[in-house]
Formats: sequence, structure tokens, C-alpha cells
Amino acid sequence: MAASEETPTFTLEMKDGVLTPDRIEIPADTTVKIIIRNTGTTPAEFESLRLRKEKVLGPGVESFIVIRRLSPGEYPFFDEFHMETGQGVIIAR
Repeated sequence: MAASEETPTFTLEMKDGVLTPDRIEIPADTTVKIIIRNTGTTPAEFESLRLRKEKVLGPGVESFIVIRRLSPGEYPFFDEFHMETGQGVIIAR
């Protein structure tokens, strides 16, 4: 990647089982960064089996994941601490 190119960055808020947004559209075949913020009062865990990514965040913590060059398709993710409500999808186009 040339120095002048910037990595597309997206933000995901996790708040006590609510994911905002619960649908993230990213460019296919491109490395992207997703900033994850836990703005809730309970722990959150971003997990995607298909992407083989997981990240645990305590309340008030911010972190990120890098996803490298996804083929077009849908990649479900979830908050493992809030399975009933914390469901989302990354869509690579």
C-alpha cells in the first residue's frame, strides 16, 4: 500500500448487547480497519467465526481489528456476552 493511500476505517459501537451499526458495508478485496467501542456498562466481545476474529472489551474500552482483503459476501459477527441481541453482519462488496 502506498503511503498516500489510507486504510478505510469504520466504527462499531457495542453497548450492553446493542450493536451500532449492526450492518457494516466494506469494499471487497481491500484492507479495512474497524474501530470497536464498548460504550456500555458490561463487557462486550466482538466475535466472527467466519473471519476468525475476536476481541474482548471491558466497559469504556476502545480497540480495533484489521480485516484483510475479503472476498465479496456476508460475514456474520456477534457480541458473545449478549447473544440474544448482539448480532450483526459485515458485507463486502
